[in-house]
Amino acid sequence: QVQLVESGGGLVQAGGSLRLSCAASGIFVSINVMGWYRQAPGKQRELVARISNGGTTDYADSVKGRFTISRDNAKNTVYLQMNSLKAEDTGVYYCNLKTVIIPTRDYWGQGTQVTVSS
Repeated sequence: QVQLVESGGGLVQAGGSLRLSCAASGIFVSINVMGWYRQAPGKQRELVARISNGGTTDYADSVKGRFTISRDNAKNTVYLQMNSLKAEDTGVYYCNLKTVIIPTRDYWGQGTQVTVSS
């Protein structure tokens, strides 16, 4: 059973910073991609950033230059440093782990709320 446990969400003023963490536990293939998705009220879940176990990153255009994703493979933990936060960054942030060896597997955390006040 794979579990993803997120932490670090909260309420912050526009222009502020937050750091999210997500620790994965259980048995899973080490070749994988970990990432963060978010869902704002009334909107679909969208990719924020992702990082492969090799360190390759991918960001949504809306967060480039403001957010940084990183991971510690020894701890099976992924981080999202969010700077210069905007009101439109508000939403529930979900951690995701996707194994890339067939058969692929997709795992999700329970979500953590990020609220940016303007």
